[in-house]
Formats: sequence, structure tokens, C-alpha cells
Amino acid sequence: MSIAQDEIDFKADLTLQRLQPQLQEVWQTSQIDDVKIHEFESRLNEHWRPLFGLLFQLYSSRYDFFYHIEQVLLTAARGWAERPEDLCALDRHRINEPNWFQSERISGGALYVDLFGENLSKLREQVSYFKNLGLTYLHLMPLFAVRPGNNDGGYAISTYRSVDPRLGTIDDLRLLAADLREAGISLVLDFVFNHTSDDHEWAKLAQSGNREYQEYYYIFPDREKPEQYERTLREIFPTVRRGNFTWHDGMQQWVWTSFNSFQWDLNYTNPAVFRAMLEEMFFIANTGIDILRLDAVAFIWKQMGTNCENLPEAHTLIQAFNRLARIATPGLLFKSEAIVHPDDVVKYISEHECQISYNPTLMALLWESLATRNVSLLVQTLRHRYKLPKNTAWVNYLRCHDDIGWTFDDADAQAIGINAYDHRKFLNDFYTGQFPGSFARGVPFQENHETGDMRISGTMASLAGLEQAIEEENEEKKELALRRMLLLHGVSLSIGGIPLLYLGEEWGMLNDYDFVKDPAKAGDSRWIHRPKMQWQFLEELDDHIKAGNGSIRSTIFRSTQKLIALRKSLPALAGQDMELIATANEHILGYVRLYEGNRLIVLANFSDEAQVIEGNKLRTAGLGRFFQNVIDDKTYATSEQLVLAPYQILWLNRV
Repeated sequence: MSIAQDEIDFKADLTLQRLQPQLQEVWQTSQIDDVKIHEFESRLNEHWRPLFGLLFQLYSSRYDFFYHIEQVLLTAARGWAERPEDLCALDRHRINEPNWFQSERISGGALYVDLFGENLSKLREQVSYFKNLGLTYLHLMPLFAVRPGNNDGGYAISTYRSVDPRLGTIDDLRLLAADLREAGISLVLDFVFNHTSDDHEWAKLAQSGNREYQEYYYIFPDREKPEQYERTLREIFPTVRRGNFTWHDGMQQWVWTSFNSFQWDLNYTNPAVFRAMLEEMFFIANTGIDILRLDAVAFIWKQMGTNCENLPEAHTLIQAFNRLARIATPGLLFKSEAIVHPDDVVKYISEHECQISYNPTLMALLWESLATRNVSLLVQTLRHRYKLPKNTAWVNYLRCHDDIGWTFDDADAQAIGINAYDHRKFLNDFYTGQFPGSFARGVPFQENHETGDMRISGTMASLAGLEQAIEEENEEKKELALRRMLLLHGVSLSIGGIPLLYLGEEWGMLNDYDFVKDPAKAGDSRWIHRPKMQWQFLEELDDHIKAGNGSIRSTIFRSTQKLIALRKSLPALAGQDMELIATANEHILGYVRLYEGNRLIVLANFSDEAQVIEGNKLRTAGLGRFFQNVIDDKTYATSEQLVLAPYQILWLNRV
């Protein structure tokens, strides 16, 4: 039986009233000033009722509910008390400018610390490089201490309080965060909160027989319940391991492990787990982090008889974390990582849940459009899947540390006459270079010969044809590959949201086939697109280089750098509003970007042949007769047809 909202509000108010003395103890112990106390309590009063309602929804049936809600509140108070003053100042600024992340000046990059700069100290030396490229947002892939050997690329975390010793210390992280903040670059880290490594302190206590910590995970004495769960669960990595549970010899019990056998899923039905992870979240945020990427959000709540993905309680849980961040670390944003059906991806996005989200569907369909030379499926999807709630944004990426899965909606494909199963097979064949005429040099990831399921690994440059062109020493193919890459960057930087480079793309880094020499990496083809940065490339940034690979790298870098700089100069590219243009040409993607009276037209030809669009289309979309392409300064009159060269992209301003 549901409880009326006014009854929950009454319980919330009474609970807060009773907890005030414990709050006062925190303030006295921490010795913070009255201004900082007032700021916290003002935000607490604003968010307490919704927060209480969320936690009541999740945990009110627990015998120890009120104990845990007390601990949650005190954890938040200590998080604010321990927050460094420079971060508090940034909080105040962002409270007054909540849409700072929607600015046209935000452009992102992502990297592995060891692969890009060896360690955190050396990475600090590259802050000027990030500024030179134009980045204002930097995502460092997992850098906390991990289990030895295979650690899923850093996603099997042993402790959230220590940096991997090979990368430095937590103080090195704080120093880097301060340097980036001074340079105007926001720092993004992963919050791996669905699971811990099997050698995390909590897991080791569970293995020792500590029943309190065994309840931090899903641990079963026999196969009865695991078998019941398995009936409705899918296998995430079926070619690596079967099932979702792992036998642990030491405990003589089964442990829930959705991803890898060494990654133990946390049991969020236990409020102690929520509170413990909240402490870790505040610790990470207070090192100087601006945005937390919430890893594997779809999997964080389990319920018998379901597929244990995208359950309503998962959203409730994230919303509770969000409210607590608003109270104790109000400048902090959440970014969701939900590589699931497009209908489910968008459910995690709101100002009260995850303010920003990866856009895996756009990424996949940009590559789909390149393979087919046709934008029909992309347009069909954008038509009803791009708009977001207010005060939120997409993170648009072309490649990342992960694979490419063809996450388009089957119904969208069917609506334009595409058989989804056959089309995914075609795309897999195309991007592994098996389809006749393919320019791509990707490799399979998690190929399942029974189901035909497969995803794609590969760097942006290798997938776009540069590897093939260099192998064949074909200058025409090199030019086409460069055009494809510029086209993709041009869309990502202009379509609305935060553009995100996987560092190395700005050079056109090719696949790294030497990953197989490392036994810890050899079984995971995603390492092929995680190459080590080659800093000697910097020496090739010389405008006088006219031949060889150096010229290609220089061209890619300068073109990318120029597009990022142009983006920052165009107010129309702020925000998220985007309106499609009916181009009447299945090879040309067209859209209008609008922001506070500013307008920019984008036209992108996904074909390897020249394409035409009627000038009148541009006139009616842009409300003008003459337009200048800000990329090359060429002016177009709408009284005649516009001809787009192969893979050309135009950013058109009215003149």
C-alpha cells in the first residue's frame, strides 16, 4: 500500500528535526564557519524531502532504515565540511550558472593516464597541450588501485581512496586537478559503483566470513537462487564466461559477477552499501573532480524474475545520489554510461538524475552512415531520439575506450525498410574489412558464432580508411580517409551537446596490433584502439612538412584544432536545440543549430561522390539568401544549387 506524499513529508521533517543535534556535532568537530554551515543547511532544506522520499521508497521496509538515513545525512555533512575552499567557491559559481556545461566553449578529451602521459605527474606537463588543442573537459579513464593482472581496463577497483601506484598518488591527482582547474579544464573521472574487485577490502572481509560484509554482495550457498535469476538474465560477455555467477573456492559459495569473475556486483538492496559508496563518491569528488561518469548504471539493481537491467529502482538510486551531491558537492555533475536500447538510454538523463549522458546511438549511426553512404537511418533516429529534458546534454563521441555496438532501434530500421539483423551483419562485415569495397580495418570484439552477435574494435582512423590507404600507399584513399574523419568531427562538434575526443584521434592514430604481446591484454581486442601516445608526433607539427605520414598527422591535428576553435566562436552551438532539415538527398545530413537568437546551418555529405542540395532548402532553413561556410570562408548564394564535395561538411552562417 502506497503512503501519501504528505505523510512521507511529515516523516521527513520529523526525522530531520531529530537529527539536528548530530549535525551540530559534525559542525563542531569540523570547525567550519557559520557561512559554510548556512550554505549546507539551505541546500539541505531544499533537497531533504525529495531525498528522504527516494530513500524511503528503496529502504523503508528495512528494520534499520532510520539508522542508515542518519548515517547518510552525517556522511553528506562531513563531505561538505571536508570540501576544499576552492571547490566550494566553484560550487557557488555553478549554482548561479547551472548550465555551464552546455556552453559552446566545452570540448572534451578522454585518455588513459599511463598510455598518454605515463603517470599523473607527467600528465601535468601536458596541460598546455590540452589547452593548445582547445579542450575544456578532460576525462581520465580509471586510475584507482586495481587488482593485479586482468582488471578490465581499470574497472576492477581495489580501493577508491588510492591511485594505482604505477600512476602516482592521490596527492598527484589533487595537483593535476588544481592545474586543470586553473587552465579552465573540467576534470572527469569514473565512479565504478556497480561492482568492486574481488580484492577490495569489503570483498576480502566477506571472504573471511564476515557476515556484515557478505551482505555487501550477492552471495549464495548453492545454485538454487542463481539458477532462478539466470532464467531471465542475459550474459554480458558470453564468449569469455557463461552465466552471471562465479564459484568462490575459499567461501565455498556463489557470487554474482555480471561482467567478469573478479568483479563482484554490489548489493544495493542493503542501505549500508549505498552509504558506503556515498562516502567513496564524496572522497573522489573532493579531490577536485567536476564530473563523475557513472559506470554500468543499467545493472545496479537486481530483482528476481526480471533481466536486472534498467529497473525503476536503479533510477531511484541514482536520483538519491544526485540529491546528495546537490547538498554536499553542488558543483558536481553525473554522466551516465548506459550502452543499452535507445529508449532506455534517455531514461537516465534529467537534471535530477544524470545531467549528461553518452550518446552511443549517434556514434553507431554516424559509422553506419559512412558505411552505407546514406543518412536515412540516422535521420529517422535523430527525428525522435535527440531531444533531451531541460538542463541536460548529450556527450557526443566518435570512438572511446570501448567497442562499437550497433545500438539502433530495430523499429527505426524497419520503418525505412531495413532488416535490423541483416544490417548489423553487414556493418560487422564492413567494419572488419570483409565486405567488398570496405575501407575499414576494425577487428571483432566478443564475436558469438552461435548468435552472430559481434561488436567492433578499432581506432577512428583505422575505421575511417586511413590504415588501408597507408598500407596501399594510395594518395586518393588517404584524402578520402581524412575527409571522413573531418566530417565525423564536424558533426560531433556541431550537432548539440559536449563533443568528446578519444585522445589520439587528433593525430589519426592507427590500430595497435602489438597489444597481443601483453598476456593481460591479449584476450581483449579493445586494446587495439588504446595505443600508447607517440610524443615524437609533436615534432611533426611543422607547417613545412609536405610529404609522408607527418603531413597526414599534421593535417588531422590542425583541422581538428581549427574546428574546436570555431565551435568556441559560434554561440549557436551552445545548448542542445537541433532541428533537422529535409535535404531531399539521402546522402546529406542537414540540421539547424539554434541558441538565443543565434543560428547555424550544418550540411554533411556522407557519400564518396559530390552531392547536390537545392539552395532554397538553405534559404528557408537559414532565413537568408547568402551564407558563409565558416570552415573555409566560402560564400554560397541560395539562388543556385549547393554542391557538396565527397564527405564535405559545411558550417553555414548567414551573411
